Amino acid sequence: MADRPITTGPIRLTLMMGPQIAVPVPQQVTDALLSAQVTVASGQRSGFQLAFDLSRNGLINTGLLPAGFFDPKTRVILTATVEGTATVLMDGVIIRQEVGISNQPGQSTLTVTGEDLTVLMDLEEKAGIPFPAMGPAARVAAILSQYAQYGIVPLVVPELIPQTPMPTQRIDFQKGTDLSYVSELAKANGYVFYLDPGPLPGMSRAYWGPEVRLGIPQHALNVNMDTLSNVDQLTFAFDGTAREEPEARIQFPATRVSAILPVPEVSILRPPLALRPAPALKKKVIGDTAKKDAGQVLAETLAKAAESADAVSGSGQLDVVRYGYVLRPRELVGVRGAGITYDGLYFVKSVTHNLQRGAYTQNFTLAREGLISLTPAVVP
Repeated sequence: MADRPITTGPIRLTLMMGPQIAVPVPQQVTDALLSAQVTVASGQRSGFQLAFDLSRNGLINTGLLPAGFFDPKTRVILTATVEGTATVLMDGVIIRQEVGISNQPGQSTLTVTGEDLTVLMDLEEKAGIPFPAMGPAARVAAILSQYAQYGIVPLVVPELIPQTPMPTQRIDFQKGTDLSYVSELAKANGYVFYLDPGPLPGMSRAYWGPEVRLGIPQHALNVNMDTLSNVDQLTFAFDGTAREEPEARIQFPATRVSAILPVPEVSILRPPLALRPAPALKKKVIGDTAKKDAGQVLAETLAKAAESADAVSGSGQLDVVRYGYVLRPRELVGVRGAGITYDGLYFVKSVTHNLQRGAYTQNFTLAREGLISLTPAVVP
């Protein structure tokens, strides 16, 4: 085995693979890697695609491919090192392989596609597993503890609105796979669930909680700033119909009287980033709430309000060498040079890493709830 990474100027890409514990791939595999693409988005499963040169007499074609080295469920870890700082881009498993054979020399390829380790949580349907006297966060923690063998460390934030029923009143049962149930509980509370690979290869953080819109922002994205520009183009959009005001009705068991719950303030889930948040032009009635507990309905109403809060979006592409860093998703980043309306802090909603020999670019999307930044200045 060899662990010599792919080197592109100040950028190095390290590839590790294996049945459960990934190890550095043979040097012939590293040399055959043509491109890598990794997509990471908030609250969604991350994915990757690797393309290899499939020469007729190469090690991949003659030995590794028939031996099952690239079979589905093989673990893959990709790490990019930029200016001496290593970032684990992906820790996942292969779910599909494609072979393209060409008559032209050097044009045959092997392409493997995969997803992050949450795919392992989505393989077995489970039904009837009881969670007596356990709120959503306690249920999630119990489920995630089963995946410690893959280096997954749970980070579970307790739900904002307590929902722990007495066993004499109600017992909650799991439906579907572990992933679908954990994701359903997250959505019902206005939370997100995802795996964040790293900080070391072979480790991942399983995060269940509100979107993290606090902390130190990443290095600013500069546009239209002459020599200081590190992004060629940024596109922004303000969708006036994006935000919705949910409405839910509950019924009090003792009196059979129903009432409309007040809409919770979304800022308790996600601190505001804009001075002028978009108004809610649409109203949405949440169905099937009359027989639910008040805590459940309040959490669901808050979740619906948070789900549509981001009315302003941005998108662009950057060159990692020019930027000098790897832009990380699910964190804050500042924008400069776009004007007073769209400058300021944004939440990085998604990032797609595109790596080829001689090039490393990132496509990204940004989001916030309105116009004009609450921050007087963005740190470079």
